[in-house]
Amino acid sequence: MGEKVRVLIVDDSAFFRKRIREQLEQDVAIEIAGEAGNGREAVRLSAQLNPDLITMDVAMPEMDGIAAVREIMRTRPTDILMVSALTRDGARATLDALEAGAVDFLAKQGSIGGASPEDPYPLSRRIVDIATRRRTRRESRVALDAPADNGTRAASPGRQPAPSAGDVVPPRLVAIGASTGGPVAIQQVLAALPADYAVPVVVAVHMPAEFTATFAERLDAACRIRVRLAVDGEPLRAGCALIAPGGQQTLIERRAGGLVVTVKPGGEQLYKPSVDVLFGSAARALDGAAHAVILTGMGADGTDGARLLKSRGAVVWSQDQATSVVYGMPYSVVKAGCSDRVLPLPEIGSALAGLV
Repeated sequence: MGEKVRVLIVDDSAFFRKRIREQLEQDVAIEIAGEAGNGREAVRLSAQLNPDLITMDVAMPEMDGIAAVREIMRTRPTDILMVSALTRDGARATLDALEAGAVDFLAKQGSIGGASPEDPYPLSRRIVDIATRRRTRRESRVALDAPADNGTRAASPGRQPAPSAGDVVPPRLVAIGASTGGPVAIQQVLAALPADYAVPVVVAVHMPAEFTATFAERLDAACRIRVRLAVDGEPLRAGCALIAPGGQQTLIERRAGGLVVTVKPGGEQLYKPSVDVLFGSAARALDGAAHAVILTGMGADGTDGARLLKSRGAVVWSQDQATSVVYGMPYSVVKAGCSDRVLPLPEIGSALAGLV
């Protein structure tokens, strides 16, 4: 990827700083810029060392990770990856940090020193992926801002006008998928929907099981529609968004009484929940009456499901590059020819509200 990703490690535990350093030093694309033992030191070193990315612990003395994120984003905006404990308090604090400007998070358990054979270095992989995608996006913006030959600015590729309500058949379900940057994006989309929104919404976002219940509670408090964690066999209801539980797969099924969600073991899929699984089930249950939205995220989860949706006559929208934290999942759907509309994040919620 060219120049190395310079990383500042922030954790009050010398043990965890050492474990993080050892993992990152295994990747030739990463350079350790420095280490900090609390948030105050992190703010100082961020300004002094100018790292490309910061790994940030949540609970620390003097200044915690949330306060440090807010201060760094105020003084010198930097990509920050939260490294969080898998606890209810850890989930709340991590979601606070994401709202403050952190781009993503990983759990300490399983990502540092406890990785699986299939993915031995999840932390370093996530860091390189974020840095690569963000650097590519910055370079794209520079190219787009360069004056065109006729003296005007080049148009953003794939940027299309927001759809009107008459552009599509009103859906019977809205399915949303996201990953990196997803929690903040999902809240922005759902917050734009009215309390009497006439169709149900089901959301799959790459999150561990310990986080999704807290995320659903947070959205329910912030949005006018109701938001709940999906429960196996629960009927789909208008004006209610269901969040797929982490560590499992959530599907849409048609039964005698109507549409329900089923929640099953995670299986062999890499992502649990998987956007492909959710979208594919929506295609089979509703044919063209499903409406899918793919938001910011790393990788290509959702592309196969989008293909199946399109083959059944459904509509698929994707978030644009400029407003995506990582333009991976939306770009994959666009590249596959499965996106009917490419929209900036601030327009997606209002566009969905205008469908019904």
